[in-house]
Amino acid sequence: MKRLLIGILLTLLTLSQNSCFQVRAKEPVVYHFVPGRTAMLKDGLAYAPKRAPRAVIAAIAAGNRLQGMPYKWGGGHARENDSGYDCSGTVSYVLREAGLLKGSMPSKGFLNYGKRGEGDWITIYSRHGHVFVTVAGLRLDTGGDGSRSGPKWKPWRRGVKGYIMRHPAGY
Repeated sequence: MKRLLIGILLTLLTLSQNSCFQVRAKEPVVYHFVPGRTAMLKDGLAYAPKRAPRAVIAAIAAGNRLQGMPYKWGGGHARENDSGYDCSGTVSYVLREAGLLKGSMPSKGFLNYGKRGEGDWITIYSRHGHVFVTVAGLRLDTGGDGSRSGPKWKPWRRGVKGYIMRHPAGY
């Protein structure tokens, strides 16, 4: 009985931490190029700032490899190098290639990934049913334009109502 009560208390504590201690995104994601601080977008490819950490450079290179890939529900989960990617497969691929994640996870798994809040270099925006990432200020997303597109770098504004912000430790 004592173990059962301890298990229930631990479950309640975990649930409260997941909801009460999350940092909700409030401001829309808007790309503003800042030399030396943000990625540059040219002809659909992103270029990392010169002084970006290696993991950020690797994340941008991974995102560039996904450009032109189609949206594929479940894509990027069963295979590391798939023929298409969904939202969580895209974010998983980029983080995995940067050495910041092992394997892959669904969009709701990112609600507890890494550290709370906005990162200095990488921020994951997650809610039930969708996830996207900004790397050096540039958004990599499979949505946000009213359709499910394949993974693309997107410099235009994205609303964030209902999203939680997380980031890899140190980034």
